[in-house]
Amino acid sequence: MAQVSRLLDQSRADGDRRTHQLSVLAWCLSESPGPRAWAAREPRDATALVLSAWAQLERARSRGRLEDAADIADKCLRAAELAPEDPAPWVVLLGLSRLERRRQAQVFGLWNEVTARDRWNREAHLSMLRYLGPEEMGSRFEVLDFVDAVRARTPADAPCTATDLTAQVLQYHSVLARGGAEALMARHRWSQPSAARALDRAADTWARPGFPHHAAALADLNLLAHALVAAERRDEARPVFEAINGTVAAWPWSFGGNPVSEFEKARARSGTGG
Repeated sequence: MAQVSRLLDQSRADGDRRTHQLSVLAWCLSESPGPRAWAAREPRDATALVLSAWAQLERARSRGRLEDAADIADKCLRAAELAPEDPAPWVVLLGLSRLERRRQAQVFGLWNEVTARDRWNREAHLSMLRYLGPEEMGSRFEVLDFVDAVRARTPADAPCTATDLTAQVLQYHSVLARGGAEALMARHRWSQPSAARALDRAADTWARPGFPHHAAALADLNLLAHALVAAERRDEARPVFEAINGTVAAWPWSFGGNPVSEFEKARARSGTGG
């Protein structure tokens, strides 16, 4: 874990990059004993504690069950005490509250803790988006209210800029999942005003050279490419695929099956060369 520690130390001053690195490392190490052993060896290292807690959370998500919610929460609270300016422990607690299906008052309290430290935190925005959806503890109307509020105050280059388009892709996926005639006509959803506006905004700005530039920019470009192909806007998708340069994000491609296979099929549909 020494290399992981050095990597995270280097990004300590960049909250966006640090949170992104923690999320990726937690996912990659979710089945590894390394993070837990590091936290046990360094119980007063906030980074070790939060990475261990986040890896446990990712393991719970992949297995569909929480094994020790109290341990995750304890590590996060200790990390928050040791590094009070760090939003990451609160991001993990927010994710934990979703798995525990906590009430909105508690979840919004955790959301406020994150945004007080990092107003445009991408992980927290996407976590709240899913929590407020009908698949978890909210409704489509609550998602719309949340997205409207985020859109009204968020700069175009903020790390959470993909919140609106993510909501549209989630809704598109829910239509596909229902199957039948509705799924066959799902592509027409992208011509509806709210979906078209979200896609237009992203396509007009994200495909510019050097934009977006936040830590998870490639993940957001994967989202944009997926949406453009789904909307049959293939000419616009080509430069996005070129900007991605073969870096495949698991989501949203995993919705259709193997992410790499789905990415390659979509890239071929856009007419982009390999």
